[in-house]
Amino acid sequence: MTPATPPETTRTALRIHNARLIDGTGSSPVDDAVVTIDAQGTITYAGPAATEPPAATDSSVRVVDAGGRTVLPGFFDCHVHLAYAQGSPPSRRAELDPVLVTLDTAARLRQTLDAGITTARDLGGLSAGYRTAVETGRTVGPRLHTAVRIISHTGGHADVRMPDGTDLSAGMSEIADSTDAARLAVRRVLRDGADLVKVCATGGMGSPYDDPDDEGLLEEEIRAVVDEAGRHGGKPVAAHAQGNAGILTAIRGGVTSIEHGYGLDDRALDMAGERGVFVVPTLSTVYAGINKDTMPDYHYQKKVRWSGTTKENIARAIEYGARIALGTDAAVGPHGVNLMELSYLVDLGMDPMAAIVAGTRTSAELLGLADWLGTLTAGHTADLVLCDGDPLQDIGVLGDPANIVCVVQDGVVRKDLLNLPAAAPATDTLTTGRRP
Repeated sequence: MTPATPPETTRTALRIHNARLIDGTGSSPVDDAVVTIDAQGTITYAGPAATEPPAATDSSVRVVDAGGRTVLPGFFDCHVHLAYAQGSPPSRRAELDPVLVTLDTAARLRQTLDAGITTARDLGGLSAGYRTAVETGRTVGPRLHTAVRIISHTGGHADVRMPDGTDLSAGMSEIADSTDAARLAVRRVLRDGADLVKVCATGGMGSPYDDPDDEGLLEEEIRAVVDEAGRHGGKPVAAHAQGNAGILTAIRGGVTSIEHGYGLDDRALDMAGERGVFVVPTLSTVYAGINKDTMPDYHYQKKVRWSGTTKENIARAIEYGARIALGTDAAVGPHGVNLMELSYLVDLGMDPMAAIVAGTRTSAELLGLADWLGTLTAGHTADLVLCDGDPLQDIGVLGDPANIVCVVQDGVVRKDLLNLPAAAPATDTLTTGRRP
């Protein structure tokens, strides 16, 4: 694979033509399309070349011939763990020099962006400093929302302390065993810069002392978390929830999203639909996250035992029309091939266009960013990708980063395998995390 050019740090007006447009709204693709972007990084037009409004001649506009390639919105991954290498337990990070942790994390940020993910939600382990580093141009990566730490009860999914009390979570865990403690836990993670709150409503696969069917925080504790998060700017709450009993508890408790949702049944789907709860299936943990040679036996056995159930239940959720957003749980599975998740959704019955919408518009809705991200619409921020191949015929083309030949984030060309014309001088500085 040809390496991407060094990241740019300034915006310039862009005009992409001779493209096939999939705008993220679910509308039919547009052939011979044009996307224009002003020097502030805002989309001014996205549609057929035949109806492009006339523009004043401006030699500073950077013209990109897409060569018939497909242009799509920048994608989201709503469930990642960027602070950890694939398959590496949190305790491994604690063994490394903090400088190495920082540099390795920065490399994963860049790898994720190059895969076409322009916005990511980190659900445990990533400090808010990385969000600020991306926003201020100190490093290059997806704009970030981070939960910072995961709230769990003692002995729950995110409690990885040893019997002597040694904490192996490397700063990932926040323990709470009562409603008052749950409120205090929320205040602690928000004090440390969290954009959202994550709770454990069930046990899990990677934790040695519990199972997905085990229940996590009590309903009243989850309600306390949701209430406390609401008191602080209306922060959303994501629930690690695998077994059905805990899924129901999380939904009744008022969470924003169900993460994993492997045990979803019809009752849970009905409740989620009635309350507008999102489902983030993280199918990559089943399709690409099972390796007997590298996983502890307890983890491998649970994955094998649950893989068929997961596929069956998520297929039913797709057929039901659940509000599905894209998430991979990267670190459990590989980093940098995030859009393979689209193929797994399609494998379980989702239409390719619907899968693209799940990874763009619906994910933007989950993160509260749909007013300015998630679709290629005039007035929205210019996050987009150009890909080789036709993802509506073969959704798998998006899963190979080599096919993502150009990534534009906030109007800045971040990845360029096309050897685009050099950018004209610009005065606007990059702020990839800007929010209206």
